[in-house]
Amino acid sequence: MTTIACIGECMIELTEGANNGLSRGYGGDTLNTAIYLSRLGAKVDYITALGDDPFSDEMIAGWRSEGVGTERVVRIAGKLPGLYAIRTSEAGERSFYYWRESAAARMLLDLPETGALLDALASYDLIYLSGITLSLYGEAGRSRLVAALARAHAGKTRVAFDTNFRARGWPVLEIARNAYRDVLDVADIALASVDDLSPLYGAQPSVDTMDRLATGEIVLKLSEPACIVRASGTDVRIAARPVANVVDTTAAGDSFSAAYLAARLEGAAPVEAAQAGHRLAGAVVGYRGAIIPRDAMPLDILPGETPTERS
Repeated sequence: MTTIACIGECMIELTEGANNGLSRGYGGDTLNTAIYLSRLGAKVDYITALGDDPFSDEMIAGWRSEGVGTERVVRIAGKLPGLYAIRTSEAGERSFYYWRESAAARMLLDLPETGALLDALASYDLIYLSGITLSLYGEAGRSRLVAALARAHAGKTRVAFDTNFRARGWPVLEIARNAYRDVLDVADIALASVDDLSPLYGAQPSVDTMDRLATGEIVLKLSEPACIVRASGTDVRIAARPVANVVDTTAAGDSFSAAYLAARLEGAAPVEAAQAGHRLAGAVVGYRGAIIPRDAMPLDILPGETPTERS
């Protein structure tokens, strides 16, 4: 079975509901993708650092219940996960507020266990990380990570990079651009969006944005409900089906990435994989929070899938 490593951070999630009430869960871009990958039948491990607190225990238990491997999660005594709150507008657009400066995940590349974790990346068929992943670490940590990705990529391992850019994580844009360039140099698949990359590179035509990414396979999500897929030198625009009731766009991109990668790993063509991404994202935006209820997962996401084929 194909194995996937997702690298990043999971935080405690507070979601605002009716009458300003808050519900507590957890989420993070690469963790969201890992869970949706697992629900789509992939074998996936999550690589991060957590504390030794009850919230971290709850996360570990929750990930295991979703089938996500936790053997490579490092626990750090005295540390805590990060925290974020979501406020959602009437149109379903969300705003995030973070408390994460001293989170355990930021220490992942500066621990006694770091060398073994990075060496283990070469044992996976696919490594998935994001721009938010890169923003967690300092320059030295990023250099170690990129070197490990390059070693893994030199073997059988493919690398998928979601450009997910958040300006608050990058006080100096040139540092972000250099970090993105370094990872894209070893990436096989780039998953991007115009809305994310405009603050990084400035507004520009979609083709110019894709040229900047310079990988063999690129998915660029547009401002409207559509994406452009570039593979084998050809660009194809794929529109998403209209969604009647958008409740919360949290994790729309993360779930798209999960379905796209799951479909590609099963042999689907890039255009078919993008259609799968649109189908799952269209379902996810109909629910509040990053992770929708398990029983709300559509059973016809992957190409050729029928309701009786996924457990």
